[in-house]
Amino acid sequence: MDASEKGQVSTSAAEVYESFFVPALFEGWAERVCDAASLKPGETVLDVGCGTGVLARAALSHVSPGGKVTGLDVNEGMLAVAERGTPDIDWRLGPAEALPFEANTFDAVVSQFGLMFFEDRVAALKEMWRVLRPGGRLAVAVWDSLDRTPGYAAMTDLLKRQFGDEIAKTMLPIFSLGDKGVLTALLEKANIPVAQIRTEDGNARFPSIEAWVFTDIKGWTLADEINDAQYEELLQAALVEMKRFEQSDGTAVFSMPAHIVLATKAQSR
Repeated sequence: MDASEKGQVSTSAAEVYESFFVPALFEGWAERVCDAASLKPGETVLDVGCGTGVLARAALSHVSPGGKVTGLDVNEGMLAVAERGTPDIDWRLGPAEALPFEANTFDAVVSQFGLMFFEDRVAALKEMWRVLRPGGRLAVAVWDSLDRTPGYAAMTDLLKRQFGDEIAKTMLPIFSLGDKGVLTALLEKANIPVAQIRTEDGNARFPSIEAWVFTDIKGWTLADEINDAQYEELLQAALVEMKRFEQSDGTAVFSMPAHIVLATKAQSR
């Protein structure tokens, strides 16, 4: 897997990710995932692929007082930003495919928009299930398909026309689990029984078209692939082509639905 398939960004991109991507895309979903996992005060929670920590922070508010949240990610830049924001969470560096925890450790395991980028998705799901206690809940969110996300379908098409297939394809892994059949097959291979997949509507909301372009390029894997001249070229084209997503207040808004996987580990007999 290359950097775009793994979703790996530099430290500077992680700063942009936290400042722009989180409020535009991820913040609103964190509460939904916490609610799906039925988090309660005093519980222990693991956030796998925690990024800069938006879901882990939301989880901490749900399990306080008395609870504990651990956030794990393979990207040091993301973790550096996360730890600076919330030192009360136990931030760990490590891969989702080999979680550094004993079996039956956590009351809940959550993961928000990370599964698409794990090198071995089945292994990662098996690990999440392994570290869940009997009676524990798993909640994993992934984006719906690109064809149901009009803003990013348009952005992907624009990138293709401006820079070619190699640049445009960096957007595709984000939506690679949008097909429920693919997602169901993964859960079956991971031996996660009676998993429910529910699709929920949501919106991406950027402060402006310019902020949207800045976030997609400077806060993602393209930060080192597109130079300043190319960036300006893309921005000028986007200001025209993405105008249909612009609201009266100047914000750029479009539908961005997601799937949430829910499963509960059986109690020991």
